[in-house]
Parts: sequence; structure tokens; C-alpha cells
Amino acid sequence: MILLKLGEIALKGLNRRSFEEVLMKNVKRRLGDAGRFAVSSKQSTIYVEPLDGDADMDLAEERCGKVFGVVSYTRAGTAEKELRAIQERAAEYLQEKLEEADSFKVECKRSDKKFPCKSPEISAEVGGYLLEKYPHLRVDVHHPDVEVRVEVREQYAFVHANARPGAGGIPVGTGGRGLVLISGGLDSPVAAWTMAKRGLALTAVHFASPPYTSELAHDKVVRLLRQVSQYAGRIKLVTVGFTHLQEEIRDCCPEDLGTVILRRYMLRAAQRVAEQEGCQCLITGESLGQVASQTVQAIACTDAVAKLPVFRPLIGSDKAEIIKTARQIDTFDTSIEPYEDCCTIFTPKHPRTKPTLEMVERGEGAIDGEALLREALENVRTTHITAY
Repeated sequence: MILLKLGEIALKGLNRRSFEEVLMKNVKRRLGDAGRFAVSSKQSTIYVEPLDGDADMDLAEERCGKVFGVVSYTRAGTAEKELRAIQERAAEYLQEKLEEADSFKVECKRSDKKFPCKSPEISAEVGGYLLEKYPHLRVDVHHPDVEVRVEVREQYAFVHANARPGAGGIPVGTGGRGLVLISGGLDSPVAAWTMAKRGLALTAVHFASPPYTSELAHDKVVRLLRQVSQYAGRIKLVTVGFTHLQEEIRDCCPEDLGTVILRRYMLRAAQRVAEQEGCQCLITGESLGQVASQTVQAIACTDAVAKLPVFRPLIGSDKAEIIKTARQIDTFDTSIEPYEDCCTIFTPKHPRTKPTLEMVERGEGAIDGEALLREALENVRTTHITAY
């Protein structure tokens, strides 16, 4: 079997079962093309059991490691709940790891209190048996090469070693739905992943400005979201054409306020898409002070048009931290591909870093923004994205 250990979910009190049910549903969905599996939950553990010999255990294990809500995971061998059977199963199931190791230790968790031996006894008996089978090994309780774990549970005993860290967080779908403003850069995919880790199901909106932005730029966004969807599940992408609106801002509004005015219209458009898609919040990849439109004053001017809460999970992160996460979730190489997005065209030479709301609203008065916004939202393009 594959054992998935729960972290934060175990602290959810009366709501815990609803979190577990969402997690199991997410696991089942990710395993759809890996074979037939039974997925069940008991005592802060999700059991993923193959139902036939055609199940791809390697693929299933990889998929389970990217499901939010799983703090650690491991493939485990089952044994009858009898001490000799546990000893033999540990020696056989972990043979390859133990032959390659120099040191080991045994830890036991006895969830079934009816089992006649207590945890320290089981650890000692299994450890002694393994030393007989693999005499080259030595016991190291502080820094072992292999940590053999025995779990005596309701139906079976399980043996496994060196559990791997899972994706953490809480299950996608338990925190509502958010709309992420996605560009082709480094930040917004990381912001999307970060909020999915906190349980938000994601819808995405992307602003395109053909012919200034190309179909390659749109494809880049799709590929980025496909990487994020390995963790976040299915994502609907709504692409909004902003060419006419951007041209009007460029031609009619004060140049130094162009970026902030554009951001305000992006937020207005995103809010309307969010309402149509049943989203309760907006998500952006902004980081304080990173560019001129991300100063405190500029963000305040942007948020003045928002009715939904705007989450900025990267607001206190520096670029090195964002890059580290982008590499972790495999979006970095795609993000640095040199395709223009609409945020980088018509960039003013000297953007104002400390705009006031009064001057921005006055600058916006030069265009019929509402008509341009309706025009942009009349013809949107939708793309349904899944990782597998």
C-alpha cells in the first residue's frame, strides 16, 4: 500500500472528517490513470491500496506526493499482525535498502492496543531479527541510514522506511475558490501554487494583447498552469483581450500613471470574471517594492477598485525566495522564456512610484473605461487545464 500521513488536518476538530473526505476525493482523481485503487482513511492516515496487479505503484506514489494535505507519504508492505510475520516482512520488504545501508534503527507505532507486544518490544524484536539477517548493519538511533518503521494498525501491520515529505498544506477545495491573475512571469504561478496549498481551488485569468503579445505567450501560460495543476488540480483559464484598452491608456492617459491605471482595469476585469466563475477572492503575484506598480501607494490605488479581497501571498518575499519555489514546482524554466506579456508592453520610461488616488482617477477620466472593459469581456477565450 501507499500510506499518506496527515498534518494540519489532524487538528481540525469537528471539521476534520470533511477535510479528509475532500483529500480522499482529490487523491482518487489524481490516480485516475494509474490503475484501480481503494482509498480509505483511519487514524490520521490515508490508505491507498491497489486493487489489481495492473496498478502503477510508482506513478501512484509520485502523484500522491503532490496532493495538498499530505504531510508525508511512503510505500509500505503489509504483514499479518503476528510478531514473526512482521519480522520476516520487514527483512524481505526492505531488503534492498538494508543491503545498501550501514546503519538503521526501528521505530514502532502500535495503534491497535490489543496487540500483545508494546511498541518498544516490537522495535527491539524487529531490530534484533534484522541484525541477524544483515550482520553488516549497526544500530544508530540518532542518524541512521535507514529508519525502519513498523505500524500495527486495525487490519494489518505495516513496514516501511524513510518516509518522503509530501506537499503539505490543506486539501484543495476546502478553502473556497480564488481567481488568480496569471502572467507569464515567475511570480504569479508561485502565488497560485501558494494559495492552492491553503485549500483554494483555482480559476485563472490572463490578459492578452495581440498582436503585441503572441500565441506563444498564451501557450506559455497554459504550460505554467499545467505545472501548477499537478498540485492544484483542474484549472479553468479565462483569457481576456486587452489590446484596445491598453492602446487607449497609452494614447490618452498620463504616461507615468499608465501601469497603475492598467492594473486597476485588470482588477476590475478580474473581479467580473470572478463573480461569473463563483470565486470569492482575487490572487496576484505582487511583491512589495519589486517594481513601480508594487509600492504601497500604487497597491493602494489599485485596490481601491476591488470589492473582493485581494490576496498577495508573495508580498513579503524577495526574488530569491520566489525563484526557489519556482524551481521546486518546476515553473522556473518556463517562466523565463522570453515571450512578452501585456504587463511588459507600453511600459512607461519613468513610472510614478507614489501616485495618489486622486491623480489616478483624474488620469483615468481621459478614456471611456467602462465601455472598453465591456468590449474586452464580450469575447473571452476559455481553456480547461489538467496536468495529466
